[in-house]
Amino acid sequence: MRITRRWTRCELVAMQSQVAAVRVDEALVDYMLEIVEKTRAHESLALGVSPRGAQALYRAAQALAMMEGRDYVIPDDIKRLVLPVCAHRIIVNTRAAMSQRSSELSERVLEDILTQVEVPL
Repeated sequence: MRITRRWTRCELVAMQSQVAAVRVDEALVDYMLEIVEKTRAHESLALGVSPRGAQALYRAAQALAMMEGRDYVIPDDIKRLVLPVCAHRIIVNTRAAMSQRSSELSERVLEDILTQVEVPL
């Protein structure tokens, strides 16, 4: 049996402050933006990740780093989050969607983009 905890408003605000304090190196910001830009230019996509989606990826990476006990984001945080944060934010074009389910194709496109973008060291 799993017990869930109810967070108070003060605790939630404190956690948000902690997440916002997690450092993201400039090279990792560029890495995220390059991934997002490639979704906007990909031939199989009618619509790529929006600025709001890019912001969600940034915040999710900060939150994951905090949950992992770090005060900084690493490239693996971003790679781990691209699919769950971005897959539902992109729209597959109709020609590509005819060949297979759009949800599968959107995940495959994102995985392909991750292999194309150089990971910062």
